[in-house]
Amino acid sequence: MGSTISFPRTTGKPAQGYLAEAGQATAPGVVVIQEWWGVQGQIRSVCDRFAEEGFHALAPDLYEGKVIPYHDAAAAGAALRSLDFKAATAEIVRGAAQRLKSGGGKVGIAGFCMGGTVAILGAVHVPEIDAAVSFYGLAPEDAAAPKDIRVSLQGHFANLDDHWTPALVDAFEAKLRAAGKSFEIHRYDARHAFMNSDRKNVYDEAAAKLAWERCVAFLRRQLA
Repeated sequence: MGSTISFPRTTGKPAQGYLAEAGQATAPGVVVIQEWWGVQGQIRSVCDRFAEEGFHALAPDLYEGKVIPYHDAAAAGAALRSLDFKAATAEIVRGAAQRLKSGGGKVGIAGFCMGGTVAILGAVHVPEIDAAVSFYGLAPEDAAAPKDIRVSLQGHFANLDDHWTPALVDAFEAKLRAAGKSFEIHRYDARHAFMNSDRKNVYDEAAAKLAWERCVAFLRRQLA
């Protein structure tokens, strides 16, 4: 089990996050980025699972303490729209990556939904990031173009997603390929947010298990 810690943003101001540590001090790290609900129990459990797999995992709190109930999509949408993604990535996400990197290991980023968008932003704009995993999230091209992604990227997308649709994923993959990037794209016959075991209406156990195994294997390769 992890705990809530304070760490410095790149501006020097404090940020909060949930940190779960691996047994080895010099283990690689993973910055875990929340869904639009905030750093709730499921995100903390993802950090705990990463720690069990041998990674230090830190979920920076981009909402600064706000956690939104799963039934309140309107409040989650309002919180997402009020977030300055550029500043959050540059200040809080990069600060979390620097905190993990201070232990001596390489650092990856893995994000879910809104966090998948931030993971791609980090793959472009955070120099401390060495690999990125996006779960059902893409970024606007004017904020993080596929051609500008600096690190190996793994993406997990749902064929039944009505937001990040298969057509959008296909276009993203084509641009990565045209730019000669190192990437893996995996698709699942599941719904958006299929990894979230707390949301029984969308959780898909088989898809979640396979995606997790692929994610861990990818990060082990890239962060070795």
